[in-house]
Amino acid sequence: MAAPMSWRRLVYSVYSPAIAGVFTRISDRVFRARDRRGGSSVLLLAPLLAETDPAPHRVSRPTGSAGAQRTEGLCSHFRWMAEHVPAFQVPGSHVHILTSPDQFYQAMKARIKTAQRRVVMASLYLGTGQLEQELVDCMEEALQRSQDNSQSPDLKVSILLDYTRGSRGKINSRTMLLPLLQRFTSQMRVSLYHTPDLRGLLRLLVPQRFNETIGVQHIKVYLFDDSIIISGANLSDSYFTNRQDRYVLLENCREVADFFCDLVEAVGDVSLQLQPDDSVTMLEGMVHPYKGNRQDFSAVARKRIMEVVNSAHIRQRLLNQSEDSEDEGMSEAEEDTWVFPLVQMKPLGIRVDEQVTQRLLTDAGSESTVFLTSGYFNLTRAYMRLVLKAGASYRILTASPEVNGFFGAKGVAGAIPAAYTHIARQFYKQVCQGGQQERVHLHEYHRPQWTFHAKGLWYYLQGQDRPCLTLIGSPNFGYRSVHRDLEAQIAIVTENEELQSQLQEEQEMLYRRSTEVSTSTFERPDRHVKLWVKLVTPLIKNFF
Repeated sequence: MAAPMSWRRLVYSVYSPAIAGVFTRISDRVFRARDRRGGSSVLLLAPLLAETDPAPHRVSRPTGSAGAQRTEGLCSHFRWMAEHVPAFQVPGSHVHILTSPDQFYQAMKARIKTAQRRVVMASLYLGTGQLEQELVDCMEEALQRSQDNSQSPDLKVSILLDYTRGSRGKINSRTMLLPLLQRFTSQMRVSLYHTPDLRGLLRLLVPQRFNETIGVQHIKVYLFDDSIIISGANLSDSYFTNRQDRYVLLENCREVADFFCDLVEAVGDVSLQLQPDDSVTMLEGMVHPYKGNRQDFSAVARKRIMEVVNSAHIRQRLLNQSEDSEDEGMSEAEEDTWVFPLVQMKPLGIRVDEQVTQRLLTDAGSESTVFLTSGYFNLTRAYMRLVLKAGASYRILTASPEVNGFFGAKGVAGAIPAAYTHIARQFYKQVCQGGQQERVHLHEYHRPQWTFHAKGLWYYLQGQDRPCLTLIGSPNFGYRSVHRDLEAQIAIVTENEELQSQLQEEQEMLYRRSTEVSTSTFERPDRHVKLWVKLVTPLIKNFF
């Protein structure tokens, strides 16, 4: 039974069509639940008509086992996040931490091949090697199967890449995808985001190799039907073989997958659309990112993207409240994990991830422990100030020079590892000057023939030996992530002991390959930083 027409008319007379649609979908769900139980529709509608609670709340039940991490009030400790972003409740058993590049690669290939409805992939770029071609071949196989099995093929493939990085060189991401676009035009979409900050004379003068420093599409989301991988890894051979990153697979989590599908679609709508002849066009009614007015583009893009975030935020608050009124017969173990999507797009005026991360670091008390990692140690001033002044214990992991992705590069790029050494030394000096060596520890990752690109954090509350929260996704906690690029990550808050153990094992695996930094580390001859590198370090901090 659908919600009565009087209810629908009331909602549509008060709210905009987008929000009204959310209300009516929720009310339909509530009425269906009423029909199943034969309960009162008035009582079921009460949570919808009353003032919205600031965040979903579910009482946790202790397991009684020693070392159990279902801390009383865990949900309430982080419930403030739901005031800023959508809160998706999922079974912890559906969340899997992947630990190696090969696991990441094989998981994508397997799920592309079996996808029935949608494949959505957002990355900085798609590489041009054999491994990347195998991914494209998997998409071709899935699209062909869809055509063969249906008069109107159901499978849709949507790829979002950065325009500058995806267009570099004669053989590039675009040329890798053109055959698919030409063959499956009605099922395939390739969007190329172009930052509005690269325009005019700057666009003409900056060399192709460095134009991505102005700003890029940096989101890494890989979605297959109702399953999704959130990562910091790009679609390139090193990320499939010997470049260590982080990856989380959410299996059969439709609401989370729907959100990120909508988010990628929104960014795609304000991006350049690749055509079968390798030209690019804008969707009708959209402002061109570098030919149109800068403010107009940002305003249109912000509106389009925030429609996704805000509508999901409203929908999830209503759903979570209605579920709280219905869950008396439901086992809490079924949905013991919260997923909060955090989006950062400062060029478009969107600062959600920055605000949540700052609050998280601010609230980290003296009995808490935070393990934080970034392939490029370049904390913003705000983040650095919070780490140095907060009460929590910090163990920060970054790349040693030899596992930095720029190690051995030619020209100015070859100086980047030394610049990060200089940044780390300055930070460690501040730690020592403040007498905080016992609270803030700096580690460097080492692994022969590998590079290090992992980013995120693990958060331990007082008395816990396993993390109850992690941040995982594309941001690096640096200037670029906050101010220049499009980023997205998720905060996972969990009471599921198995998932907490997975997160603990992941953290231990990464830190096991590290050594702790001391004053003597920076006194070694191989850590000498040339004067000119020190002089250009502020530039590198802002652009790399």
